[in-house]
Amino acid sequence: MRILFTIAHFFNPDSKGKHASQRKDPRPRLLALSQSLAALHQLYGKSQTIINIGQRLAFAANQPQAYDLDVVICTTKDNHLLNQLRLPSHFYKHNSTQVEPLLLGFECQAVLRDCLGKYDYYCFLEDDLVLHDPWFFIKLNWFTQQASNLSLLQPNRYEVSTQNLTHKAYIDGDLAPRVTADFQNVKDKSELKGQIMGMPITFRRTLNPHAGCYFLNAEQMAYWAKQPYFLDRDTSFVSPLESAATLGIMKTFRVYKPAPEQASFLEIQHFGTGFLSLIGEQVGLAAS
Repeated sequence: MRILFTIAHFFNPDSKGKHASQRKDPRPRLLALSQSLAALHQLYGKSQTIINIGQRLAFAANQPQAYDLDVVICTTKDNHLLNQLRLPSHFYKHNSTQVEPLLLGFECQAVLRDCLGKYDYYCFLEDDLVLHDPWFFIKLNWFTQQASNLSLLQPNRYEVSTQNLTHKAYIDGDLAPRVTADFQNVKDKSELKGQIMGMPITFRRTLNPHAGCYFLNAEQMAYWAKQPYFLDRDTSFVSPLESAATLGIMKTFRVYKPAPEQASFLEIQHFGTGFLSLIGEQVGLAAS
């Protein structure tokens, strides 16, 4: 199987520093991007082995779940940290653009479209997201086999900490229904149920389809690219950043996420604790 990952990456220090990509210290952003890239190759690449101690030889491991993958990082102008990455040069390709930073997600869409017919999965990631699940694409494939290609499963995005009120928090809970009402009908096939290894699991149409990423199989990507609104650069969902990442897939597919009871079935880490640290301050902690 062949997988194409596109990553929108931006860093430019700003005195206000509203976003992590604008903070004075580049090290957290550099670490996030490094971990994201390394994880893709370590989890899904073919360079995986098991050490046979008796023979003192390393043999191939996980090959049925090891894939051919390409990673394209989209940047704008000179506002990036790629020259500071300490990773092998073959880990990614660089696509330099001149667009506004918040619109980089659309440049990633253009790369995905231009590569139609060459890959089995077409993926987008913001540069602070880290995958940890080697069975991620197996789960996605299982879901579409059960639900059809018009149904898209999004991961639950989370943050972790050892110093806050909660050790793990999923950060993309429900939005007010009106926020997505113009773009999706969550009552259409609102819930799907299944069973994994004897455990029941529920997937629900989500009032917050945003996860800073998406993962489409070849048929889904081709279908989306044929829609008249594809790459129209519509920014009417929350902000240009969220729109570039999420609006197109929300218009095109029935978007599901694993229910909170099994939130970890499909998940992706958001680097840092920017949202998690709000719990106990701007966000209350509900009673059990």
